[in-house]
Amino acid sequence: MKIFKKTLTASVAAISMSVAAFGMSASAGAETLKLSHQWSTSDIRHKVAQIVADEVKAANVDLEIQIFPSGSLFKAKEQWTPMTRGQLDMIVYPLAYAGGRVPATNLTLMPALVKNHDHANRINESPFMDKIEELLNEDGVVTVAKGWLAGGFASTKGCIRKPEDVKGLQIRAAGKSFEQMLEGAGASIAAMPSSEIYPAMQTGVLDATNTSSSSFVSYRIYEQVSCYTPAAGNALWFMYQPVLMSKKSYDNLNDAQKEALAAAAKKAEEYYTTEGRKQDSDSIAVFKENGVEIAELTDEDFAAWQALAKETSYKKFVEETPNGQELLDMALAVE
Repeated sequence: MKIFKKTLTASVAAISMSVAAFGMSASAGAETLKLSHQWSTSDIRHKVAQIVADEVKAANVDLEIQIFPSGSLFKAKEQWTPMTRGQLDMIVYPLAYAGGRVPATNLTLMPALVKNHDHANRINESPFMDKIEELLNEDGVVTVAKGWLAGGFASTKGCIRKPEDVKGLQIRAAGKSFEQMLEGAGASIAAMPSSEIYPAMQTGVLDATNTSSSSFVSYRIYEQVSCYTPAAGNALWFMYQPVLMSKKSYDNLNDAQKEALAAAAKKAEEYYTTEGRKQDSDSIAVFKENGVEIAELTDEDFAAWQALAKETSYKKFVEETPNGQELLDMALAVE
């Protein structure tokens, strides 16, 4: 099987496609792809999908993409299987959700693995990401557009800069790898969706939290905390959330349609990178405006967290994942 090393630039062998309930269907002479995701239409990830859809339609290659936002077609974690089977064409997806099927994807939400957006872009073009793409192809998935979103910490008890700052805190973490690292630092974990962070802090159930820059603002967390550690020069929290496609659906496209999709994906990736950075800086401005102290991580702070992660979440990943050490080393090799 050929590997899609540079996001839809490699040619692939044609595979016959079974038309299913949620697969391709002809509409007014054009093929229509169904794209599912879990977010509202105001979210950056919906806008990325919309750019792909608009650009493909404008290319006039008899291809359209119909977007189903807010989990209206499939619930968030129920999208993977129908996509790999060709019953669903496309998704925007936090890739770590696929960790149960493709364990290597847990590395795409690993603490202190990605330092900042420039580093994320270098990872996108690295042998590590080529390997991830190879594993996705084997599971029937093709990456259309790559994208990372960053996040940070906020606390009602003071600033979080170093691992010792979370000792004794009741903290909500995004993802099991972060939970493993924070437990290693002496924190107690309170599992909850990001929508419940505000009331949990308001009632004293939660002392601190870890989530994305956009969620910090949209859920008004700045009203409850005294200090915010944002994604800036160094960030602990980065999550890979690409636009993915069923390989069966992709292989069914003709060359002109594939070229249009690749061009659309390039434009979407540029927006993803620019807007992702903007969400980080915008969140800092909002917290400052609301009188919240800002605590950015120094290189030494980042190194301390990464040392802890190596002894906790990294170690657990290697134990649980086939070829885990090789994959981790490939990711860490990207400077």
